Amino acid sequence: MQKIIVAIDGYAATGKSSQAKRLAKTLGYTYIDTGAMYRAITFFALQQEPKGTLNLELLVAALDTLQINIKNTDLGQQTFLNQKDISQAIREPDVTSKVSEVARIPEVRAFLVEQQRALGKKKGIVMDGRDIGTVVFPDAECKFFLTATPEVRAKRRHLEQVSSGNQESYEAVLFNIQTRDRMDSSRATAPLKKAADAIELDVSELTIDEVYERLMAHILKKTTTL
Repeated sequence: MQKIIVAIDGYAATGKSSQAKRLAKTLGYTYIDTGAMYRAITFFALQQEPKGTLNLELLVAALDTLQINIKNTDLGQQTFLNQKDISQAIREPDVTSKVSEVARIPEVRAFLVEQQRALGKKKGIVMDGRDIGTVVFPDAECKFFLTATPEVRAKRRHLEQVSSGNQESYEAVLFNIQTRDRMDSSRATAPLKKAADAIELDVSELTIDEVYERLMAHILKKTTTL
């Protein structure tokens, strides 16, 4: 079958990354976690200033000094910033609470979009994020947009965090998700929105397997009709 680009966009905590990883493994494609790339830049910005603050002007000036690599290892996909493994650090609450603010910066988005497009030149990739089907790969052969209620997403994210030892409260997780929704949808540069030709899927009442099966069915249909 001809290789294609699969773009999965949607709101925070809808399972985009989990589904993208599983689809890529089944298809023999490369999975690209664009969210990890934005988190890496956010992590860098937070390391430059006192805890919890951002100097966006200095961040933009430093972009050309940053090298972000996503590598598949025996431990799974890991994120490296200037050769340092930051896979765990970028999932901490301080990074999560600031990533949408950093993602709003036009220079940051332009910097990462260029890298993301380069990764997709040979196709055969599954990429998830907020603007993959609208900005990064508007001509992607298969596009999805995942949604779910904020409460469902907060519950899922909270359970994930608890299992990894993060004790942030459900209320704090819900507040953060609602804040990210507003910021992602209202930013001037590449706001979160469904591509006109994307398949929208509300995952609120679906199991992980049910979501996967629906996504895979659409992909197989697309690849066999090209």
